[in-house]
Amino acid sequence: MKKFKLALLTVALAGSSMAAMAQDKAALIKQFIDVQRPGIESLARGLVEQSSAPIAQAGSQYLQTQVPEAKRESAAKAADAELKKYFDDAYPIVRDKAVQLAPGALTPLLEQNFSEEELKQLLAWINSPLSKKYQDLNPKMQTALTEKLVSDTRATIEPKMRALDENVAKALGAPTGAPQGAAPAKAPAKAPAKK
Repeated sequence: MKKFKLALLTVALAGSSMAAMAQDKAALIKQFIDVQRPGIESLARGLVEQSSAPIAQAGSQYLQTQVPEAKRESAAKAADAELKKYFDDAYPIVRDKAVQLAPGALTPLLEQNFSEEELKQLLAWINSPLSKKYQDLNPKMQTALTEKLVSDTRATIEPKMRALDENVAKALGAPTGAPQGAAPAKAPAKAPAKK
């Protein structure tokens, strides 16, 4: 009888130990997702900005080619106001939904791919001063590389983009930016301020 009680106690302790480990791992995963909230919100911001980018680009193209120069500045301001209004309306919706969905989407991946000890190490790294320094510097590094990349490839890529724009317009039967043989339109110079 003592052996049976001891075996039962051992099973109960093992079960509670496993439950405690699962709770510890769940708490670590929740903590990790909480720490990732700025990145989750940034993802939402990027999605909203990306969703309106084609409209902004098409509007800019239309503004430069179809709107009389005298009306461009006011039309541009009105279009910018509409884009801002869209962002201000859409971003909170997408941000809040991303934050809501993150635990359900990320928890299974974290549970399957990280042990409790690895999650502890990961959280220690993310919360370390070195990680914070790296995170602060990372956008500057990306900007530096992006600026250099754009600068060094602009002369090669811009003609390809113009050709693509022209070829897609032709394929769609849409009017092209400039009549054949005409020089591409330049952005209008700002009118001097009236005194």
